[in-house]
Amino acid sequence: MPRKPEIPVIGLPSGDMPAFGLGTWRLRGDECEHAVRKALELGYRHIDTAELYRNETQIADAIAASGPTRSELFLTSKVMPQNAHFDGVMAACNASLKRLQTDYLDLYLLHWPGRVPLDETFRAFRRLLEEKRVRNVGISNFNKDQLRHALQLAKDEGIAVAVNQVEFHPYLFQKELLQTCRKNGVHVTAYCPIARGIIMDDPVLTKIANRHQRSVAQVSLRWLLQHGLSTIPKASKEKHLEENLGTLHFTLTREDMAAIDSLGIHRRLVPL
Repeated sequence: MPRKPEIPVIGLPSGDMPAFGLGTWRLRGDECEHAVRKALELGYRHIDTAELYRNETQIADAIAASGPTRSELFLTSKVMPQNAHFDGVMAACNASLKRLQTDYLDLYLLHWPGRVPLDETFRAFRRLLEEKRVRNVGISNFNKDQLRHALQLAKDEGIAVAVNQVEFHPYLFQKELLQTCRKNGVHVTAYCPIARGIIMDDPVLTKIANRHQRSVAQVSLRWLLQHGLSTIPKASKEKHLEENLGTLHFTLTREDMAAIDSLGIHRRLVPL
């Protein structure tokens, strides 16, 4: 078995988050359980899920069968926007905790902006933090203006927005959003980090990958890490889980980074 990698961590208001994790969107049933078990065996410790994904039970089963203690793991889940009122958040979080067979979440996010007033969401987040059912809270799929609004409401509740999880890859370099998040102490986690494969034939990325004797997927993931983001690529096959971890074993040059930054392609795959 390959040696377990040393995964860098991101400091959040309460504890450290591994900068590299496993995304589980569209992983269900036995496929999900197998993928999470294999990921944990290979050294992954950050597992990202959501009530929307309907796979929290399978993730719990995989964890129970794999050996890492709860304190070694970082579990992220998300509440759907239609459940974002105070009672809905409390109920959704309790249900996720039960399905995941854990007493707490390391990170709990509002999955999308919605029609429920955000002050209710953050009031519930504050309660969950106080009751230690979650350790950090944040948002997902928020643009700059929505982020600023969320930050003000969180400040009113006396809590921190730890993370904004968004689509981010070489074909969607959200530089201004990243800068706004950094300015306000919000960490950015990238989902869809290899753009669902549409970047694989890109000539610039291919040239860089060939020079480093790496895959285009690894180059994309490395680009994100070197920009200071964390990332949660989805994978179900052992080959891809191992390949993604290979991202941790090389470094892009300054010229590589600049070339990727300058691709100039803005292609969003998940509509806001």
